[in-house]
Amino acid sequence: MLTRNCLLLFLWILVNAGSVSSSRPPSSPLGRGRAGREHARSSAGSARNGAAGFQRVKRGWVWNQFFVLEEYMGSDPQYVGKLHTDLDKGDSLVKYTLSGDGAGSIFTIDQTTGDIHALRSLDREEKPYYTLRAQAVDIDTNTPLEPESEFVIKVQDINDNEPKFLEGPYVASVPEMSPVGTYVTQVTATDADDPTYGNSARVVYSILHGQPYFSVDPKTGVIKTALPNMDREVKEEYQVLIQAKDMGGQLGGLAGTTIVNITLSDVNDNPPRFSKSFFHLRVPESSAVGSAIGRIKAHDLDIGRNAEVEYTIVPGDGGTVFDITTNDYNQEGIVILKRPLDYESKKAYTFKVEASNAHIDPRFQSFGAFKDTATVKINVLDVDEPPVFNKPSYVMDVYEDTPAGTIIGAVTAQDLDASSSPVRYSIDWRSDLDSYFDIDPVEGTISTNDLLDRETIAQHNISVVATKLSNPVLTSRVAVTVHVLDINEFPPELASPYETLVCENTTSSSSQVIQTFGAKDKDVPSAGQQFSFRTPKEDMKNKNFTIRDFGNNTAGIVTKRVGFRRRLQEIYFLPVVIEDNGYPPKSSTGTLTIRVCGCQSDGSVLSCSAEAIFLPVGLSTGALIAILLCIVILLGIVVLYVSLRRQKKKETLMSSKEDIRDNVIHYDDEGGGEEDTHAFDMGTLRNPKVVKENLYRRDVKPEMKRSPKPPVSQDSADIRDFIHQRLVEHDLDNSAPPYDSLATYAYEGEGSVAESLSSIESITVDLEEDYDYLRDWGPRFKTLAGIFGEQSETQSDSTNTENAH
Repeated sequence: MLTRNCLLLFLWILVNAGSVSSSRPPSSPLGRGRAGREHARSSAGSARNGAAGFQRVKRGWVWNQFFVLEEYMGSDPQYVGKLHTDLDKGDSLVKYTLSGDGAGSIFTIDQTTGDIHALRSLDREEKPYYTLRAQAVDIDTNTPLEPESEFVIKVQDINDNEPKFLEGPYVASVPEMSPVGTYVTQVTATDADDPTYGNSARVVYSILHGQPYFSVDPKTGVIKTALPNMDREVKEEYQVLIQAKDMGGQLGGLAGTTIVNITLSDVNDNPPRFSKSFFHLRVPESSAVGSAIGRIKAHDLDIGRNAEVEYTIVPGDGGTVFDITTNDYNQEGIVILKRPLDYESKKAYTFKVEASNAHIDPRFQSFGAFKDTATVKINVLDVDEPPVFNKPSYVMDVYEDTPAGTIIGAVTAQDLDASSSPVRYSIDWRSDLDSYFDIDPVEGTISTNDLLDRETIAQHNISVVATKLSNPVLTSRVAVTVHVLDINEFPPELASPYETLVCENTTSSSSQVIQTFGAKDKDVPSAGQQFSFRTPKEDMKNKNFTIRDFGNNTAGIVTKRVGFRRRLQEIYFLPVVIEDNGYPPKSSTGTLTIRVCGCQSDGSVLSCSAEAIFLPVGLSTGALIAILLCIVILLGIVVLYVSLRRQKKKETLMSSKEDIRDNVIHYDDEGGGEEDTHAFDMGTLRNPKVVKENLYRRDVKPEMKRSPKPPVSQDSADIRDFIHQRLVEHDLDNSAPPYDSLATYAYEGEGSVAESLSSIESITVDLEEDYDYLRDWGPRFKTLAGIFGEQSETQSDSTNTENAH
C-alpha cells in the first residue's frame, strides 16, 4: 500500500515538472513568481479533478514576479517583465491588454509579446506598489481567451532618503551640578526608506559637537550628561549637534543633523556675599519714623528663588532703633528707622547685619554656611528743628462767667538744639475766630479774653503755635482743649412729689423707714452729683418723723413714735433740706407729705379715703349713697332752672321791637333758585325804623314807580349814637342767645374804602344802575335781566316825561 502511494506521488511530480518546463519562456532570467505558483496550483487542481473523473481546465497565464527599481535614470524605458499564455503559439493571434494603476501613463505593454515597460522614474516613498489587470484576447475578434487576472508591480527601494529630525531643533534643561549620566532629553530621526529592505532605514545617532559635556545613545537617541559638576555660574547654555546616519552608520549612508540647546537650571549652590564688610550711612535726626534711611546688598550668584536673601540685624546697638527688610525686586536690604533720632542724645550707631538664603538646598550644605555678615555704622546728622512741646496736648478747665483776663493754664515748648533758641507763643486765629482767649508770647500762659457761656459753647478747641526765635520758619503746634465748667446756678429739689403712707395703730417699734426719696438738680455736674439731706433746725423738735441721710444721694423718712390716729391728724408735712456739692453750693427745702391710713395686721394698706374716717361715727354705706343721690338731684334741678331761664330770655330777645339787627332765621323749605319769582318778602326782616314804608321785592317787577330817596348821611349823629348804644348793650348782655346772629348797621365809619355797604342806601343806587349786562350772562339770568331791564326802561320813560313838562 505504501509503495503504491509513493509511486502515485512520484508520477504527479513528474507531470507537474514537465508542464512547468514546457511553459517557461526561455528568455526570462527571473525565477517563477506569482504566475508560476498559480500555474502549478491550477495543474494540481486539474490533476485532482481528472482523478475524480471531471474535465480538466488548463490555466494558460505565465509571468515572472514583477519589480521595478525606483529612481531609474536610464534613457530607455525600464523593462519590468513579460506576460505570456500557453495559448499563444507564436503565430501572433493573441493580443495582450493592460489596465489599472498607471496603465498607459506609467506602464505600457507590447500587445504581441506581452513585455511590460515603465515609461518614467518611480519613487517608492510616493507610491510603493501598483495594482494592474492583464488579459489575453483574440487579435481578430477581441474575444477574451483567458479571464482577466490581477497582478502587482512593486517599486524596489534604494537608499535615497536621509534621516530627518521632525521635532528639531530641541530645547532641554538639566540642573547644574548633576552627576554623570543624568538624563537630559531624547531626539528621534525618521528615515522614509523601506525599513524591511536592507539597511536603508536603520539609523545610528552620534554627537558632532558638544563633547565632553554630553553623550548620546547611538540606538535610542537619549542625551545624557557626560561631565560631573557642571556649574551654571561658569557656563549656563550649551549647544549640542546631533547626527543621525542610515545604513547602520556605514560608509555611504545618508545623514541628517539637528541642534539641541541645553540650559543648566539653577540650584542653590552659592551663599550670599556682601561686596564689602563695612557700610557707612548718614541720616538726619529729623527723619520720620518708618522711613528708609539706607540700603545695603549681599550678592548671590544664583538666580530666582535660590537668590532670595533675608537680612537680619544682629542683636546689639541698633536693634531697637533700626530695622531692615528685603526689597523683593532687587534683593537689597533696606534699613528703616523704628524710633526718632536725637542728635543731642546720640550721634552714631554701629551694628551688624546678617544676610542668608531663604531656601537652602541640603545637598550643598557641605559647601559651608550659606550666610554672610557686614558691619553698618550710622551717623546722626544735626538738624535745626522746631520747638518741642512738653506735652502732646493740653486740657484746661474754666468756669463760665469767669472775668476776662483770668489765667486758665500754660503751655511750654523748648528748642532742643544745641543753640537753645528762645520760643515765642501765639494762638492760631483760625481756631479762635471770636478771640475768646489770649496767650502770653513769652511765658505761654493762656487767659480768657471774654466772658464764657457754657450753654453757648461748652468746649473750645484752640491751636497754640510755638515759633523758634532764631529761625521763625520753624514752628510747631499743639492742641489745647478748654472745657467750660458749669456754675452751680440751681438748687437741688426733690426728684418727685412723694406721698408717704403710714399705718395707724401700728404695733411695730419706732425708728422705722417708711419712705426712701432722692433729689435732682438742673445743673450739669462735672464729676457726679452729690446730695445731702437733713432736717431743718426749726423742725428738729418734731416728735413724729425725722430724716436719715443714706450717703448715696438718697434719704429716708423715719418714724419717731407709734400710734398715729387719723381722727386726730390725717396728714403730716415734713420739711427736708437738700444741699448739693456744686460751686458755690446750693440748697433748698422741700416738703414731704405723710398720710395716715388704715392697714391690716400684715401691714398692707386698707384705705386712706374719707369714707374710712366717717365709718366710726356711725354712718353706713347706704346713708352715704343716699346723701350723694340727693346732691345729684339738687344739681339737676338747678341746671334745668337755669336752662329755662335762658330760653325765656332768648324768646324775649327775639321778639323785642327795639332790636335793629337782621336776625338769621332758619327755614326748612328750599327756595326755587334764580327762577323763583314768588319768594317771600325780605322787607319783613328789615328794621321798621329804617324802612317804614314802600317795601318791595327785588325779584319781581315793581307795580308802581318809586321816587328815589336821598341816601342816608354817614355823618348822622343820631344813627351813630344809636349804633354805639346797641353795641354796648350787646357787649354787656350775659343772657345773649347761644346761637349766632347777624346784625346789619347803616353806619360803616368814615375810614371805609368801600364806603357804606348798608341796604339803607341801596334803593337809590339800584335805581340808577344799568342792568343790560345781565342779558349777556346766559339763559339762567334771562328772568333776572327781564325784571331789571323793564324797571330801567320805566324809570327812563318817567324821566323823559318830566323833562318834557
